[in-house]
Amino acid sequence: MQDATPRLHHEDLDSYQASIAFLALAAKLLDQFPRGYGTMADQLKRASLSVPLNLAEGYGKRSQVDRARFYDIARGSAHECGALLDATRVLGLVDERTFLDAKTLLHRIISMLVKMSS
Repeated sequence: MQDATPRLHHEDLDSYQASIAFLALAAKLLDQFPRGYGTMADQLKRASLSVPLNLAEGYGKRSQVDRARFYDIARGSAHECGALLDATRVLGLVDERTFLDAKTLLHRIISMLVKMSS
């Protein structure tokens, strides 16, 4: 039996699906942050949400120039997530397996976004 939920076209993008998976992974990571890291947690929350939102908005644009601009913003947010992940690792806030899973997924997302924003 197929899911009867209507789908928007951007949901078929592999980059969008990967960014949603990263958003879920980031949310689990945020649950593990100790007190005192609220600013960093908020930044990771906003940056990880920015990736799928900009992908979706870019997909809806009519011109390639407009699409590329939003895909480029998504790519920048993904890079920001990477820097935040590095910070969590250095500060001992994330286990090595979660770090590697998240970084691998981000690498995949960024690779797709580089091609999409060209």
